[in-house]
Amino acid sequence: MKRYFFPVFLLLLTTQLVLGQALLTADEAVKLVLKNNYDILIAGTATDISKANNTAGNAGMMPGIGLKAGDSYSMYNSTTNLTAGGTATYPDSRTNSFAAAAELSWTLFDGGKMFITKKKLNELEALGELNFRDKVSQTVYNTILAYYDVVRQKQQLSSIREAIHYNEERVKILQASFNAGLVPKTDLLQAQVDLNVYLENAILQETVILDSKRSLNQLLSRDADTPYEVLDSIDLDYHPDRKALNEKLYKQNTQVLSSAKQLDVSKLTTREISAQRYPWLSFSADYNYLQNNYTAGTNSLTRNYGPVLGGSLTLPIYDGHRIHRLVKISKLEQQAASYDLENTRLQANTDLQNALSAYERVLQLLNLEKSNLILAKENLDITMRRLQLGQTTSLEVRQAEESYIQSLTRQILFKYSAKSLETKLRQLVSEL
Repeated sequence: MKRYFFPVFLLLLTTQLVLGQALLTADEAVKLVLKNNYDILIAGTATDISKANNTAGNAGMMPGIGLKAGDSYSMYNSTTNLTAGGTATYPDSRTNSFAAAAELSWTLFDGGKMFITKKKLNELEALGELNFRDKVSQTVYNTILAYYDVVRQKQQLSSIREAIHYNEERVKILQASFNAGLVPKTDLLQAQVDLNVYLENAILQETVILDSKRSLNQLLSRDADTPYEVLDSIDLDYHPDRKALNEKLYKQNTQVLSSAKQLDVSKLTTREISAQRYPWLSFSADYNYLQNNYTAGTNSLTRNYGPVLGGSLTLPIYDGHRIHRLVKISKLEQQAASYDLENTRLQANTDLQNALSAYERVLQLLNLEKSNLILAKENLDITMRRLQLGQTTSLEVRQAEESYIQSLTRQILFKYSAKSLETKLRQLVSEL
């Protein structure tokens, strides 16, 4: 039995290391992902950008006010012909001109475009928030599945260890029977081979668990080798109400709401372009100051200052059908957005009905497998006792072991599938 000492020692050592790790629950994993996940942080930044863009000034409603000033200095030689005869020469003349102005420009009417643009900015901000919620929902969904995948792999390791226990007992029984001359050596050798296979499977399963933990750590935005332990079981206490879920789907599903909001944005874009057909009225007001200093001529200084008021009216008459073309394109995009909404609604409903049906089926399979597992366990225990009494063969024990382990594996898979479908149903109605 010395050949089994090292693999068993390795499994025991791994178990001791696991016991010293911090326990991470599914709720704690979700809290960490909401705080640290980079995809969520990026989506939050995009939402902040849409909020920052939603201002009256960005819609064109606010006036523009500015100050400007300039100074120029020139040097020249000047000669002037006098009307009385003769000339006047001013060598090395200089002129200094200083100008300053305060300017205000304000669009008073642009066909209502500024008001439409403000509504569009409101809708874009709401769309950004919906996209953020959808990203959060998808990331939480992935996190829950990743967490329970670790639980599933851990349970699978427990079933392998249980198989190791039965195989060790089988080897002991057959060793004693072989020593007594009751069974051929081939039965003992086959039992030893089977035990080695399960020991190998346990080592491989440890690698699978480690990979699953690293995947979850990546979602939590922390070092891949951060140690932690998960729960041993998958709780199933979800009882979906088909009618309630159908009622909530179109009201709460983030993808449906995002598609609907995108259609609203598309409609406002069409109105925004159409507004360019109307007159454009703007107002301007300036206060100017101009001062010139001369070193030649009859004037040494001139100064002008005062307000200037003005306005402009622009009436588009013909632009080569540019606005007509843009409106036509915008209406086609609006139609495409409408198709996308209907397709999204159809897809969401299909996903919901499939998930509901699959959830009901997997619960039925799980209940059957629970009964099957009890039968397989009883059959294995009876077969092991019969082996001790020399009333059965090693092959029959091996078949009973395989039947029991396969039932365990199916039950683990059904529980994980049920939890995955439960999470999917919650995600579809934005209840994660």
